[in-house]
Amino acid sequence: MKVDLKKQIPSYTAPRGRFEIIDVPSLRYLMVDGHGDPNAARSYSEAVSALYGVSYKLKFLSRNDLGRDYVVMPLEGLWWSDDMSTFTTARDKSRWSWTMMILVPEWLGPEQVEQARDAAGAKGDLPALDTLRLASLEEGRCVQTLHVGSYDDEGPVLDAMHHDFIPGEGLRMRGVHHEIYLADPRRSAPEKLRTILRQPVEEDW
Repeated sequence: MKVDLKKQIPSYTAPRGRFEIIDVPSLRYLMVDGHGDPNAARSYSEAVSALYGVSYKLKFLSRNDLGRDYVVMPLEGLWWSDDMSTFTTARDKSRWSWTMMILVPEWLGPEQVEQARDAAGAKGDLPALDTLRLASLEEGRCVQTLHVGSYDDEGPVLDAMHHDFIPGEGLRMRGVHHEIYLADPRRSAPEKLRTILRQPVEEDW
């Protein structure tokens, strides 16, 4: 049986048209860091290529060596800037910093990741491979929603999340903005893209 972890981890589903408060467990990811407009920065496409290259090698290793097959998880991104208005009203992508990542199943560890990295490196030119790492992310309490539509239409949703819902619930933002890309932009029209928008929060004492 091929396991689809999106159906087993509750934080990989979110309601459309409203915000929800959830507790996200500690999860491990392959990660690559970068900075700049994802539509223009070569480092972004290189990061994504390295993540998918290693993720699929890891999947095949798990299936062939461990007998545990699974669906490769979606691409995710952590995004931040010195001025958070660049995500909402200003929307200046050149000022964004990011960590792109793909979740690793809990039964796979550093040894398997290194084997997958070596296998991916042997198959082609992946400049970001040396900067790829395995790391845990502990987000805890978060607010999230499902956005359907173009990435460029996220601004008003994030503005409502940051300035209306979160303070209205007696919370304040912490950490960095998190996006989970449930649809492949290469195969989906912009108006049909499905993205979970997430923001870690804490009590505003």
